[in-house]
Amino acid sequence: MTDRPILFSGSMVRALLAGSKTQTRRVLRAKAGMTIADATVDAGPACGGIGRRLELPVDKLKFPYAVGDRLYVREAWKTSSQHDSFAPRDLLGTAPVYFTADDRLWPVAKYRQAMHMPRWASRLTLIVTQVLVQRLQEISEADAIAEGCRPIGSEFLIPGQYFYSDASKSRTALSATSAYESLWNGLNEPRGFGWDTNPWVVAVSFTVEHCNIDESSIPKSQETEKAPKAHAGPSVAHITRSIT
Repeated sequence: MTDRPILFSGSMVRALLAGSKTQTRRVLRAKAGMTIADATVDAGPACGGIGRRLELPVDKLKFPYAVGDRLYVREAWKTSSQHDSFAPRDLLGTAPVYFTADDRLWPVAKYRQAMHMPRWASRLTLIVTQVLVQRLQEISEADAIAEGCRPIGSEFLIPGQYFYSDASKSRTALSATSAYESLWNGLNEPRGFGWDTNPWVVAVSFTVEHCNIDESSIPKSQETEKAPKAHAGPSVAHITRSIT
């Protein structure tokens, strides 16, 4: 079990707080000096002889998360204006913290990016319960809902998409998967990992504790049995469906 930070956007923090988000997907990366394409191994004909079967050897991949890990959420934040000149590492744990994801009028003060949030300032802790490796478009409707694309009437919310930010974009989609596609593209397409590229991802499931990691009910020293990865052999992270 390892303690790690994890970054979330404001809309995803609100979903965590509301209890509507219990999964997250992150682009899978190969070890230094390699790409996912380099790491992929042709394992021969697929079942039925149609297409090829691809494998990703575990020893060539970087797995940032494991079952039992405790993740402290980093989000955009502020402290009081009198602390604006202090770097995050120089702030004491007694400094006030204001979370920009909250729908409140906070004091005027320096905006601080999520990546600079110190451990002591985090208010949410995630306990990892499952880690899967898959292609992005393998996500199911249930998974997309667990990603925070909750139902609204007969449609599904696209988190973070608001009329006041861009009136030309809809706030909802006809399916949870379509809503998640819009969410994913908003966060990852500018980085070259849009939905249509169908990248390999790490799908992480978790429970949410509304407290700082050092107040978690799951102590760091507690051992958690590691669950096997789906479709995994002793040296293979995942086998794709048949491709042509």
